[in-house]
Amino acid sequence: MLDLKAFEKQVIPVMYDKADTADLKEIIRRQKKKLGEKLVLLAHHYQKDDIVEWADEVGDSLELAKKISKYKQAETIIFCGVHFMAETADMLAGKTQKVLLPDMSAGCSMADMASVAQLQVAWKKLEALFDGTTLPVTYINSTAEVKAFVGKHGGVTVTSGNAKEVVSWAFTKKRRILFLPDQHLGRNTAYLLGIPLKQMAMWHPATKDLSYEENLQDIRVILWEGFCSVHQQFTPLQVERMRKLFPDIKVIVHPECRRDVVDLADDFGSTAKLIKLAYKAKSGERLAIGTDNNLVERLQKEMAKKEVFIHFLNPMACACLTMNRIDLAHLAWILDELVAGRVQNQITVLDETTKWAKLTLDKMLELTK
Repeated sequence: MLDLKAFEKQVIPVMYDKADTADLKEIIRRQKKKLGEKLVLLAHHYQKDDIVEWADEVGDSLELAKKISKYKQAETIIFCGVHFMAETADMLAGKTQKVLLPDMSAGCSMADMASVAQLQVAWKKLEALFDGTTLPVTYINSTAEVKAFVGKHGGVTVTSGNAKEVVSWAFTKKRRILFLPDQHLGRNTAYLLGIPLKQMAMWHPATKDLSYEENLQDIRVILWEGFCSVHQQFTPLQVERMRKLFPDIKVIVHPECRRDVVDLADDFGSTAKLIKLAYKAKSGERLAIGTDNNLVERLQKEMAKKEVFIHFLNPMACACLTMNRIDLAHLAWILDELVAGRVQNQITVLDETTKWAKLTLDKMLELTK
């Protein structure tokens, strides 16, 4: 496992921090051209516009995972996202391909809410309580070590884009599931599949205990007490206020939002689904979107051409801070270093971890071809 703490104080040369935007863009353009097909640059939808414009592929976690195999000729993959995404890319990439993350401080607070040590403790207790009738299901927003643990126990990885299909499959294997680390995606998906809230329990990793409403043996879903810091910022009051301002508005949100927010929305779905819903809107329609505001702002600009009015469900501070650590300065620096023959910030998952974690990823991709 890579010790990210070793990179907390990583400092790139001051010339990049002091360079103006035009100079940084010229470095990126020039070095990308030099590297040609030896390089592929992947960017998540939540990246800022000035990063997205350089990407060879833009997508959500599922889309980018599926596209990695498309670039077999590339020697290097630069992943403009967060750490768990780069880990996933390394596990799905070819053996000789290198995966680089421009800024090693680009982590994921949700992924950090479930360590493999915490999972081992939880699993031991849950196995005793439920006598081997539980299947672990991990959101892709988790560490490679967590995915490997899940793989060793017959489980699967899920994304917000395939949650319904994958969780449905999981219930054909075992009576109940442990869903981690995002409680909200787990709850919203299970509820969509007809599991009542009273049959969902919560595992609290800090106190190492389980809370539930009624009969223990009726529990079908054990949710991990984790969440996305961005999607936690959306509330029912924001939905109600938006409808008062614009009675005809359609509210669409990400399934990492709380159940009471999803319940009030007109529709919900993965990042890719939210984008599709925006593009399907007709001239004159209004949409309020509850997800990362870098993406919402981009959609706002793009859909203005069609006279579709896109609103921020919450205009305040709803962007992923760690995702935003990927900036032009770091991208220019890592490309300069690569052209000079110096590989920086390579993400390498251990072979043993990859072996088990890849089982969960391969199963996910098989279920959602």
